[in-house]
Amino acid sequence: MGRWNVRKRIDADTQNTHDGQALPRTLSWPHLIAMGVGAIVGTGILTLIGIGADKAGPAVLLSFLIAGFVCACAALAYAEMASMIPASGSAYTYSYVVMGEVFAWIIGWSLILEYSLVVSAVAVSWSGYAAPLLNGWAGVPMALMQAPHAGGIANLPALFVIAVVAALLIAGTRKSAGLTMILVAVKLSALGVFVWFALPHFDAANLEPFSPYGFARNMGADGVERGVMAAAAIIFSAFYGFDAIATAAEETRNPKRDLAIGIIGSMFACAAIYTVIALAALGATPFTRFANSPEPLALILREINQPGAARFLAVTAVITLPTVIMAFFYGQSRIFFVMARDGLLPHGLSKVSAGGKPIRITLFTVAIVGAISLFLPLDEIVALANAGSLVAFTAVAACMLIMRRRAPHAPRGFRTPLAWFIGPIAIAGCLYLLASLPQKTHLWFLFWNLAGIAVYLAYGRRHSLAGR
Repeated sequence: MGRWNVRKRIDADTQNTHDGQALPRTLSWPHLIAMGVGAIVGTGILTLIGIGADKAGPAVLLSFLIAGFVCACAALAYAEMASMIPASGSAYTYSYVVMGEVFAWIIGWSLILEYSLVVSAVAVSWSGYAAPLLNGWAGVPMALMQAPHAGGIANLPALFVIAVVAALLIAGTRKSAGLTMILVAVKLSALGVFVWFALPHFDAANLEPFSPYGFARNMGADGVERGVMAAAAIIFSAFYGFDAIATAAEETRNPKRDLAIGIIGSMFACAAIYTVIALAALGATPFTRFANSPEPLALILREINQPGAARFLAVTAVITLPTVIMAFFYGQSRIFFVMARDGLLPHGLSKVSAGGKPIRITLFTVAIVGAISLFLPLDEIVALANAGSLVAFTAVAACMLIMRRRAPHAPRGFRTPLAWFIGPIAIAGCLYLLASLPQKTHLWFLFWNLAGIAVYLAYGRRHSLAGR
């Protein structure tokens, strides 16, 4: 392969557990499903349905189906690769084993972007719910709870919730996973309350005209890109989160079985939840009433004269949104951990404590995502996070197909059905959604990867353990 693109052995990560670099195996499949549902069901359904309705009208239902189908295909590929290579690092590690170091760096760099921005975005979203409560109850100045773009100084509540989640992860993966299971149950109960009150108000007339902005991405007179695919490219972030499960491979008791159960189980459970909630929301009130609202589900409940249920939903969002932060923060810290252990990032970051906790990398991650959440606005980071995840999903589907050719009889805990149909669909779907993102996002993503290549050439290539 040559030094420029060396590939790792398929079991390299599972053997690389010496010198204080081993993570304890404490998780089983119920923890993984809770982690997946906790990551997937969050700001996506609580806020993005309003943004999607603004871009596609009632046809946002098609946007959910398209994005969900592409994600489901990617999830099946993830499940096979996770059962075949049960090591931390998710798409980064699979790419390292299958396609080589250069590709692995690009994918790892994209995952760093995705997880950092998602953690920051959800923290900012959480702060949006919590700030009015803190201002009213404790008199905290709004200037200390808003970023400069909103007229404030810094978004301190966003940094606070990130620090709390980091403390929980440092306390132990199993403890944080147990708390996640409880909060996921609370979150699903709140969404169940929404469906209970909204469905009786369903009116088919609210779904007409069904597709007012067409299917393909197009530029509206107001300069906003609209259409079913434009909405799908944004709504895509409502489904990813299952990929964070794959980063838990080294902390899973039976990874060859439990990773596939966690990935597929959480993905399809959330797809069913989203379909019911989106249908109830669109049928209960005309989409123009809640389009682009920062709290569309609570707004719909108020529109149908259920203020008590709306308050319950809002309070539940404040309580449970940290589960999304926890899942992606966990994934972010593990990606950093594995890349540092491989020598592509400073090796000292991969050290774990006597109790098996990666404290250094967790604190380093706090510094990165905390800085983003303090000063950047929500609407400028969601699309860029999607770009990172779409590239990673494409790589995983490609890795699955390559391994089907290279090692068709290698042991797999899970085999994707109709792999030569599912894999190409996942690749084509992700690339099309990537192309449907705003042009500004494409430019920022290009800049991010050029910076990443510079870091790799300056540091990663010279310190890579596999390259040596």
